[in-house]
Formats: sequence, C-alpha cells, structure tokens
Amino acid sequence: MVQERQAGQDYFRTLLRTVVGQAFSAAGYHLQDAPLQWAGGKYRFAKAFPAGCFGLIDFQVLVYSDTMWSAGAPSRFKVQLTRSRDRHGLASDQAGYVTRGLSPLVVEDFGVAILPRADHWWTFHDTESLGAALAEAGHLVVGYGMPWLAGELVPPANEYSGDLS
Repeated sequence: MVQERQAGQDYFRTLLRTVVGQAFSAAGYHLQDAPLQWAGGKYRFAKAFPAGCFGLIDFQVLVYSDTMWSAGAPSRFKVQLTRSRDRHGLASDQAGYVTRGLSPLVVEDFGVAILPRADHWWTFHDTESLGAALAEAGHLVVGYGMPWLAGELVPPANEYSGDLS
C-alpha cells in the first residue's frame, strides 16, 4: 500500500511538472528538490523576490488507493501560498509574512466564485481529471496567487495582503 501511494505521489509530481512547470518556471518559480517532502505529498515551488522575501507555492496531495477503507475515494490536493523573509516559509511576525490557501484567497478575498467553496480541495481519479484539476489550480495560481505573493495584486480591504517592507 505504501508503495502504491508513493507511486501515486511520483505520478502527481510528474503531472504537476508537465501541466504547470513551464508556466511557473517562466514566472521565476522552480520546484524545490525535496525528496523527503515529496514522500509526504508536499511539492513546493519557490521564488526569491528583490525585496528579500520569498514566494512559496505549496501543493499538498493526498493520494488514495482502493482499499477496504477508501474504495472509490478520489485523491485530492490543495494549494497554499506563502510570502516570507525565511526561505523555508516559517511563520514570522516580521513584516511581509503572509500565508493563505489559494481557494480562500480567490473565493473570499477576491470575491471570485469560480470554486464551489473557499475550503476547496481539487479532486481526481485518473490522469485526465488530475490534468484538468492541475490546469485549473495553475491558472488561479498564475492569475491570482503569483501577483498576490509579489504584492502586485491586493484584494479590496484585505487583512491578508501583507506588507513587503
């Protein structure tokens, strides 16, 4: 079972690179080489900003195999965005630190009802549905997440927008 889950996580990473890798790379974000985190289902794209902060885009995947406990349960992932002066994204009281899930950022902060709810997990059963889910999340990261991390796009009256100074 662990081997199946690991194979599913490796497959997720492969499709993640295929679907969003080129666009993220063009924007200056690169997938960190972190096999231990990958084994736990966490994939991080990072970018250093000129102001001394780092933009971090984390994909956390839960891969389910058909077992007696999860038969037919879809695998799923979510996306977390963090801007920090610490390259690892550790929580800090320093100016510039913010963290927000992609779906709450889009739905609650920007008021765009493109997802079913603010606490959204993208689900998938197969290659086609995984590709579609990654494409949707990737478009939202590029359109909202990356500009928000860079401080270029601020939701109206938002307490999470942070300060780059």
